[in-house]
Amino acid sequence: MKKENKNKKQVSVSILKKRWRKFKTIKRGYYSFLIIIFLYLISFILPLFIGRSALIVKYNDKLYFPIFTYHAASDFSQNIPGEANYRLLKKQFKDENGGNWVLLPLYPYGPNENLLDETESNPPHSPSLQHILGTDTSCRDVFARLAYGFNVSISFALSVTFFAFLIGVIIGALQGFFGGIVDIVLHRLIEIWATLPILYVIIIVSSLLVPNFFLLCLIMTLFSWVGITFYIRGEFYREKSKDYVSAAVAMGAPNRKLIFSHILPNSLTPIISFAPFAIVGNIASLVSLDFLGFGLPPPTPSWGQLIQQGMTNIEYWWLVAFPLTVQFLTLIAIVFIGEAVREAFDPKVYSRLR
Repeated sequence: MKKENKNKKQVSVSILKKRWRKFKTIKRGYYSFLIIIFLYLISFILPLFIGRSALIVKYNDKLYFPIFTYHAASDFSQNIPGEANYRLLKKQFKDENGGNWVLLPLYPYGPNENLLDETESNPPHSPSLQHILGTDTSCRDVFARLAYGFNVSISFALSVTFFAFLIGVIIGALQGFFGGIVDIVLHRLIEIWATLPILYVIIIVSSLLVPNFFLLCLIMTLFSWVGITFYIRGEFYREKSKDYVSAAVAMGAPNRKLIFSHILPNSLTPIISFAPFAIVGNIASLVSLDFLGFGLPPPTPSWGQLIQQGMTNIEYWWLVAFPLTVQFLTLIAIVFIGEAVREAFDPKVYSRLR
């Protein structure tokens, strides 16, 4: 009876859960993962915390929500062209003391907002209580641009990594599974494609078209899939020679089921292990392109553009120190995640066949 009770208490744990538990034991990787995920999710609602548009405006007993709707300055009796200036409006309502009020974000400056009208000296301005990380050469708040640039950088890296890995997995799977003439032809084509210089391609495209987020993602994806192809090809060659694949073939499983149900799940370790490091590389690529002037067009919030301003005006230390610090902390956190994932997915520790 005791043996039966012991057997009942033993619950089968999937290989994925074992790897997740192992990942959680690697503290610096696990906490870095939580921090990056939290900051990335917050970056999608940044206008609630960092931005020039007011959250709520009460004017003449009516409520307005400028964060969702554009309002001209004339809507609130401001004698300025264009959109209302809600910081000035808040001060105006406070002086009038007429029951009107403005609720601003915690940090009431936008990433693309030019602040020349609110300062008497020439930009850039050093860090202060008003602008905690200073302003850039165009008198835009550095902290706001760094915060919004985080979302741009991570979104770019995730998009390029996902689609590049998707293409690489498809082509690598075809090579490794079918082999023979299919492998030879695709391998020769990949070698030819890999010789194209990506920087020259981007320079040519930038001279013909105005680069934007989606165009840069497309170009980087077209040149980033080659590396993962070789790993998936090797994994498929290794896995398809094993007994469980032979058993599935003997049972009459079609190629589609062999690839997606049997071989591919056992070939995902390189993808998961290399993904964080690919994200690091793609963030660095975007920063480099922005620094060289071939990346995202102004006034898109960009770490590389801030660094370029700082290197051009080296005496303004905050334009170099703060963007590089933010980039370094982001990349080192992702590297920690990558190291933890690689250790958690080490086949010497846990294998799907054990």
